[in-house]
Amino acid sequence: MSQDFRLDAFDIAILRELQRDSSRSVEDLAAQVNLSRNACWRRVKLLEEAGIIRARVALVDAARLNAGLTVLIRIRTSQHNAAWAKSFREAIAALPEIVGAYRTSGEIDYMLRARVPDVAAYDRLYQRLIARVDMVDVAASFVMEEIKETTEVPLGYA
Repeated sequence: MSQDFRLDAFDIAILRELQRDSSRSVEDLAAQVNLSRNACWRRVKLLEEAGIIRARVALVDAARLNAGLTVLIRIRTSQHNAAWAKSFREAIAALPEIVGAYRTSGEIDYMLRARVPDVAAYDRLYQRLIARVDMVDVAASFVMEEIKETTEVPLGYA
């Protein structure tokens, strides 16, 4: 995206609506944001070309797909080199249960978010993870209640 690409109020409105429901028709979207169908379609295409809209996906109910337990995994490593990082990234990519991975500042080097059916499934994931990558410490917390979870990016900064 070029530095001079500026979002206006229509772009923000389009993004807000698409984050809530990307399956709506261009006609419905245009009516919601007060644009003509063609103007709305052009703006969506520009947002896609600029890389602001990366994908359009379906959000599924993890519990109904037997992946209702969210696990937050904290990882510390003593290795901070390119080879280890590459190995770690490859290991994470190969484990479909891991749905989020973040390198962090502070005491914890990495935070992972996983979706599994139960604690036994997490233990199997843990065993596969530690077999692939050398780590100093791995700790997990099981989410008891999801108070807020969203895929919507806040648009007030745009």
